[in-house]
This record gives sequence, C-alpha cells and structure tokens, in this order.
Amino acid sequence: MGPIRGLKKRKKAEKKVDQNVFASAASSLLSQPEPLDWWDDFSKRISGPLSESKNLKKFESVFKISRKTFDYICSLVKEDMTARLSSFAFSNGEPLSLNDMVAVALRRLSSGESLSSIGDSFGLNQSTVSQITWRFVESMEERGLHHLQWPSTEAEMDGVKSKFEKIRGLHNCCGAIDITHIIMNIPAVDPANNVWFDREKNYSMILQAIVDPEMRFRDIIVGWPGSLGDSLVLRSSGFFKLAEEGKRLNGKKLQLPDGTEVREYIIGDTGFPLLPWLITPYQGKGLSELQVTFNKRHSATRMVAQMALVRLKEVWRIIHGVMWMPDKNRLPRIILVCCLLHNIIIDMEDEVLDEMPLSYHHDSGYRQQNCESVDKTASIVREKLSLYLPGKLPP
Repeated sequence: MGPIRGLKKRKKAEKKVDQNVFASAASSLLSQPEPLDWWDDFSKRISGPLSESKNLKKFESVFKISRKTFDYICSLVKEDMTARLSSFAFSNGEPLSLNDMVAVALRRLSSGESLSSIGDSFGLNQSTVSQITWRFVESMEERGLHHLQWPSTEAEMDGVKSKFEKIRGLHNCCGAIDITHIIMNIPAVDPANNVWFDREKNYSMILQAIVDPEMRFRDIIVGWPGSLGDSLVLRSSGFFKLAEEGKRLNGKKLQLPDGTEVREYIIGDTGFPLLPWLITPYQGKGLSELQVTFNKRHSATRMVAQMALVRLKEVWRIIHGVMWMPDKNRLPRIILVCCLLHNIIIDMEDEVLDEMPLSYHHDSGYRQQNCESVDKTASIVREKLSLYLPGKLPP
C-alpha cells in the first residue's frame, strides 16, 4: 500500500462526522458503565512475566490509559468488533467479550511485545492475538478518524494560534511539523528492500506529522520509505499541495506595523524548505543577535512536535525500536491508529499523561537534515518577523 496521504477514507469520514459524536459517545459511558468486576476477572487471567509485575493490579500500568479512556475506545469499536461472529476464546474455552478483545489489541499496540508473548500472558494463541489486533485496527482507522483533523473553524484555529503564541510569542503560527522513522528489520538480500534503506543505514518507514500546541496530531502522512529526505516527503504530501494552492493556512493574516502581511504558517526544522507558509530557522554561522533570538523562539515552539512524536513512540511501543519483519502494507495503518489513540488520550484529558516521563529524542541516531531551498518572499517575511517579535520593526 502506498503512503497514507490523509486517506480516501478520511475524506469520506469528514463529510459524515457529526461534530457531537465525541461528546455524545463520551457522555453515554456515564449512563452505560462497564461492569465493575471486568478488570478484576481479566487481571486474574494474566500469566507469564506480566503476572509478576508489581503494578499488575493497576489497570493503567498494563494499558497506559485510564479506564475512562478505555471505555470510550470500546464504545467506538463496539459495532465492528461484535458485528461478526467469531470463535475467539481463551484457553479454557470461554469466549472473549468486547472488553477482552480491546484489551488484547491495546496491549499488543502499547507494549510492542510479540504475538506469542501477548498470547502467553492472556491465554490465547498467536493467531487469535493477530486477528483481534487487526480487527481493532480496521475499526479504529475509520471510527476514530474524527480525532485527527485540521481545525475546521476560525474559532478553533484562533485557539490553536493563541496557545502557540503563549509558548514564545510566535504570532499566527498554526502548527509544528516534524518527521520520525519507524525502523524495520527486513531482509537485506532482497533488492526490493533497498528503497527502505535510509541514510543512517537502517531500513525504515517515515511518519510526517503536523502538531498543535497540545501535542495533538493535526495532519499526518505515513508510508514513504526512509531513503527519502524530509523535504521530498513534504513536497509529496497532500498538505503541501493544499497549502501551495491556498486551500490550507488560508485564514486571517497578521498585519505588521510596516504594512507587511504574514499569512498563516507552520514551523519546522532545517530539514524542510523555507516557504511562505513554512517558517524554518536561520542556518549558518555568524548570525545576528536578532536571528539567534528568533531561532531560540522557533526552537522552543517547535518542541511540541518533538515531544508528541516521543510520546507516540513511548506509549505505543509497537512502533518503538525495531519492528521485526513487518507487513509494509499494513504498517502505515497501524501507525495511523497509534496516532489516533494518541489524540484520543489528549481529547479525553487522560490524567495518565501527567505520569509519563518525557524526553525530546524520537529519532535516536538520526542526524539533522539541512535543506537549502529558500523562497525569497518567505525569507523577507522571516526577517521581518525576527524584528517584529522583539518590537524592533520600524513602522
């Protein structure tokens, strides 16, 4: 399967999504709570190394989400997970409930453990774990798609801009873009795999993400081989085309004191081209004090994208480290679902997030790329912004 460029399904889903779906589904959980003894019963089934964990009795330690978020996810996939009759059963012959199936899928995605390890922990065979996980992925990539959208109203975008501005004062900023690599262990002897061999001598698949100030993914593209540079991946994305055609980042402009208009923009590191709608840092030596100060503002604001990708890989560890012989057609869909789950945790205001350690390195071992492409108009706008932000732009 080729790269997920926003997905054809997304276009269909965005037309159908009721803006009240999230609120109504979440509120329904209060009126139809899951049986209080489900986790007590399920936790007793756990065996193997996981059963020896000191925190086994704590639901959050096993699934990295709160029970409230778990119940909401169950409500999203209930129709699909229970629509087809299945023979999914534990080793004692007892059939799996909706909660059981979602628990198995979430543990597979969040732990990154092998199918056999998950099966041993829950008393299931590898095939059952695989089938349950894939059924969950298929459901989530459609049912959860409304959790990954570009801001649809002016008011929503104004909120995004306001929160970005509060970080380090960047006015009219609408997102931060970054790229990470999902490393794969695939046969080097197969010439067809050469396209996945990246500059750091890993076989990898690329995820490009645009993030809001709350580390929520607003736009992603996934599936391109790691051999491609950051700039080429951007130029191959649907977001690039929309922004170039003026169909994205086309809201209110920032009016500078000298009359210059600054359109809505996102920020990215030096691996991306400098464009009127994508502001990158100054490069090179001998930068002026104003340019150095601008770069510091830019870096501090851009940090949300790095943190989001770190958290994505830390929580959904199936895409952390090295994936053993993944199905390259299915992997982009698994990554998408991990991004949706990441956003759901944020949308649910899950307190589990506050307990997680956070670093700033999602691509360990990967050197910073540098793109020399500079749009002249964008260069002028960046220069004026570097003067305007500290209040030194003459009228």
